[in-house]
Amino acid sequence: MDGVIVVKLGGSTLGSHDTSILDIVDLQKQSKPVVMVHGGGKIITEWLKKQSIASNFVQGERVTDKATLEVVISVLAGLVNKELVASINNQGGRAVGISGIDGALIEGKIKNIELGYVGTVEKVNLDPLEILLQAGYIPVIAPIGLCMETGLDREPQLLNINADLVAGEIAAALGSEELVFLTDVAGICNQQGELLPQLLPEEAESLMASGVASGGMIPKIKACLRALSNASSASIIDGRQPHALLNEIKGNHTGTVIKGG
Repeated sequence: MDGVIVVKLGGSTLGSHDTSILDIVDLQKQSKPVVMVHGGGKIITEWLKKQSIASNFVQGERVTDKATLEVVISVLAGLVNKELVASINNQGGRAVGISGIDGALIEGKIKNIELGYVGTVEKVNLDPLEILLQAGYIPVIAPIGLCMETGLDREPQLLNINADLVAGEIAAALGSEELVFLTDVAGICNQQGELLPQLLPEEAESLMASGVASGGMIPKIKACLRALSNASSASIIDGRQPHALLNEIKGNHTGTVIKGG
């Protein structure tokens, strides 16, 4: 499909004080096809704490044992996904919530045994997205993947896949017009903390290699670079700013844009 905009809504921007949902509904009313991928890391951490389960991260990815996986699936595919769908529908939009399991949308495999049930994306099956988009709905996707191989205990498993990476893979598979990350930071900054408004892919790679870009910014940059294999551009912006998404789509860039050379 032409002109698809993939939006990654970070867990840190899931509050009621930003305009992200309004912007997404506005884009739909302009007949722009939108696919949303959401996170929910902070809410997952809160629920894990309620269960007295510790949260550990390696390069921005949550180490996921069986107990953690149950909470991740419940929070992402349940609570967070349905609250977002309800918000879009209540604002006059049309949305359907799914996970990467539905229609085998996201097929993956275990990334690293030390990370537990954390997956990498091996294949994106576009049929569910195309059906929903053609019917006039915004697919709202929880980043849970279907394991293509035997799991840690030799049984098929659901996988916790980083939402940033899922967004990048979906944007690449769709050949999207644009991938936009709505975050709680201004964008990508240099070593002095100054915002970098535009980067070439090799410059973004260098920031990761040097350690200037670290933690949760790493999967975002990797996702942007993956998306650029087919997408026109990828942006990381502050979703807390009023109408940040609409401004970005209009070309009024406020964060960091990565474009192919």
